[in-house]
Amino acid sequence: METIALGVEPRVVRKNEAARLRKSGIVPAVIYHKGEETVAVSINEIALNKLVHSAESHIIDLQFPDGKTMRSFIKDVQFDPVTDRVIHTDFQLFAADEIIELEVPVAVSGNAVGVEKGGKIQIIRHALTIKGLPADMPDHLTIDVTALEIGHIIHVKEIPMSGYSGLSIMDDPDTPVVSVLAPKKEAEATDEATAEA
Repeated sequence: METIALGVEPRVVRKNEAARLRKSGIVPAVIYHKGEETVAVSINEIALNKLVHSAESHIIDLQFPDGKTMRSFIKDVQFDPVTDRVIHTDFQLFAADEIIELEVPVAVSGNAVGVEKGGKIQIIRHALTIKGLPADMPDHLTIDVTALEIGHIIHVKEIPMSGYSGLSIMDDPDTPVVSVLAPKKEAEATDEATAEA
């Protein structure tokens, strides 16, 4: 997994301070680690957006103005419900030998049988929570969809993890992740037949 450097500035938590920061293109954030004091920081919104909207997960080196660096990952992101802008972020620190849970994006590989028959791949869950050592974490979790027929679904419990040694998926085993949708005309015909019945 790639490590990305991100500049942060310490901030003082004051009333209305968060709103003032956001107006100037800065996002308030916190850094925490079990048993340690939470640190309040602020981050450039544009730099943060590149990480939040990336198709891959990253380890992040938070860099302070005094040269200090803290290794972390994004644990939580809050978005404005109207504008969809990032309004707050939680970063979690970790040690190299510490088991962590990280949200990893889902990617698909292979040409699904159902797509060759006119179906369309649908990624239902775009990210899954993976548990393991930081060094073992992948940029994304690749699912082979070659054998997927129209109308079939791959659930969490059906994802082979042999290629991801020491890692496990924490989501509900029955969670649907990827499916092949029927062609639109065929789906509409089925809907009409159901309605008539």
